[in-house]
Formats: sequence, structure tokens, C-alpha cells
Amino acid sequence: TDVLPDYGVDIYRAHEAGKELANVAASLELHIEQGPVLEKLGLPLGAVISTFGVERHSIKFVGQAAHAGSTPMDQRRDALGAAAKLALEIREIGKRNGGVCTCGSVRVVPNIPTAVVGECHITLDQRHVDAEGLATMLAEAKVAAERFAAEENVAMTWSHLWRIAPIPFHPELVDLCEAAILETCGESHRLPSGPLHDAASVARTGIPTVMMFVQSLRGLSHAKEEDTKLEHIAQSVIALDKLAGKTMDWIVAQ
Repeated sequence: TDVLPDYGVDIYRAHEAGKELANVAASLELHIEQGPVLEKLGLPLGAVISTFGVERHSIKFVGQAAHAGSTPMDQRRDALGAAAKLALEIREIGKRNGGVCTCGSVRVVPNIPTAVVGECHITLDQRHVDAEGLATMLAEAKVAAERFAAEENVAMTWSHLWRIAPIPFHPELVDLCEAAILETCGESHRLPSGPLHDAASVARTGIPTVMMFVQSLRGLSHAKEEDTKLEHIAQSVIALDKLAGKTMDWIVAQ
């Protein structure tokens, strides 16, 4: 940061950099699936059609800390009680709407065994391939949170953390990706990506983009057990090479 300004580089404006985009005709990304779909289907590779939209929020429930031994159950204002109900309900919201909902972080105050929880902070991560479906899940979660706050006689505040709309990949490149996989493996499957990946950011700039997934063993990622078979990696490299060739032909034909 001390030297770069001397060469006309402002790292705080990096997000504005875009003059090289005019030289990019298409973008291809190969990535592990990070999920169980391909393994369940018995397929090594898949063509990715889009990335999920995301709604991420922080929710704070505020009740009253009180002694765990002397406070009757019907007189408690248990912030964790409301949060726990919501954490379970969002799973049903995800199932009902064909998306995914996760409560991935919980923090309580005073956080001791002998006290009713007076304050509870949780995070809510909701994802859906369709913008309308994502909006529906968010609306249902807010209604549920209000209901559980009332049931537990606690206050609630809802804070937006981050959101992004679903991002479709270029349909013609998806076709080419699928063709490359079929030529390599004999069978393919189209699927959306729950994680966003670099391809999502590239696609948002208007560059024709597609992703190819390679199977994740046991569907695990962000865990020490994350793994992919070497033969599947080898197939993915072959398929990506085929996709690159097809994409270059497609670019020339435009």
C-alpha cells in the first residue's frame, strides 16, 4: 500500500477496474461440486446452469436474563427459546420452497449454565435458484420470527447482512459444457450451484460464463473429509479441454 500509489495503483478502487473485460470473450470455471448431487447420481461431472441467490441476515432476540433455578417456566422471557424455534422452522421453510436455509451461528448472553438466556444472536443464510422463491423464503422466515418472539415474550431485531440475486450462466455455453461432458463420460447432469464461486462475479459483468462441476466424495466441503477421486479429476481436465475447444469455435462463429 505504500509503494503502489507511486505507480498509479489505488487498491481501494480495484472493484472499478474493468478495461481488460473488453478482451474477454468467455469464461470457463472447473470446480468441485461441494455437494452430494453428482455422487448420488453416480456421475463424475455436471454442467452448472446458475448460482443460487442469497439472503443473509442477523437476528437478535432480547428477553430477560434470570436465574435458572428460581424462574418458573411460564414466567421466563427466554431469548434462546425463540431463536431455537426459528432455527428449526427455517429448515421446513427451505424444504417447502425448494431452497436451502441455514442457521450457522449462535451467540447467547450471559452464556452460563445457571441463567436463562437474556439475549441471543443468530444468523440466517437462505439460498434459492429462483428470485421469487428466495423472496418467499425470506418473507416466511420473518413471519415465523415475529411469531416465536411473541410466543416467548421477547423483542426481536432483524439486520440485513448481504444479498445477491440468482445468476444464470450463458445457455449456449451450458450446452457446450454438457456436450463436452457427454463426449468424455457418456452421461451428464445439469444442476445449479449453491455456492457462488468466481464465475458468478464474472457472469455479472456480462461475460458469457459457465461452470463445470466434478463430483465431491460424500458431498462434503468446508470439512477435513473433503475429497475427490483422482479418476474424476482426470476426466474433468479432459472435459474442460474439450469445452475450451468448443468455446473457442463458438467465439469465432459469433
